[in-house]
Amino acid sequence: MRGFSGKSEVPDAQTLIAPACRLDPEEVAGTAVAAAQGGPDALSAQLEALPVPIYVTDANGWVTFFNRACVDFAGRMPVAGQDRWCVTWRLYTESGAFLPHDQCPMAVALKEKRPVRGLVAVAERPDGTRVLFAPYPTPIVDAAGAVTGAVNLMIDVTDARQGDSLAAQARRCRRLAQSVGDKRTIDTLLTMAAEYEDKARGLNDGAPRPAPSPRPER
Repeated sequence: MRGFSGKSEVPDAQTLIAPACRLDPEEVAGTAVAAAQGGPDALSAQLEALPVPIYVTDANGWVTFFNRACVDFAGRMPVAGQDRWCVTWRLYTESGAFLPHDQCPMAVALKEKRPVRGLVAVAERPDGTRVLFAPYPTPIVDAAGAVTGAVNLMIDVTDARQGDSLAAQARRCRRLAQSVGDKRTIDTLLTMAAEYEDKARGLNDGAPRPAPSPRPER
């Protein structure tokens, strides 16, 4: 099976900063798995009000539950029993290539029966806006070891990526300033670098980031 494997080099970060609380994506994924195993009432009680978009599928990838945050994130109302693999309208890789839903990280997690981490994808809404996000698809396994479904939370990392890009531009300006001799040009480049750095700090303060890719076992 050829699935999504676009890896992303990002600084280590494990926490999601929400407006009113601090959440660890792995803890939220674990809570979602436990809630899914507890049935519909447990899902609604524990996941509905969370600010993180979370949805659940059965073993074949059909969506069975989604919380309110999914609606805002996807820009559409998902349909349980009709949407498969993901609640988003369209998906793309970070490089811009179209990503079919049956090759998305959630599909990979279910088909390969393993959690998928360290990836970034782009969700397109029906209105054309896009959001860069880190998925956390995690299979649900019963007492017999069989995969009965999966949960996925989607963390918006758009600001973190923009901040990284601005920081890179600042570094380029500083390098260029070291290679020229004109004082006015140097001052201009250093001013630009400082402005880029200020903007980057504003975006990165509290911006969630995808978890690092797991290191291969030796």
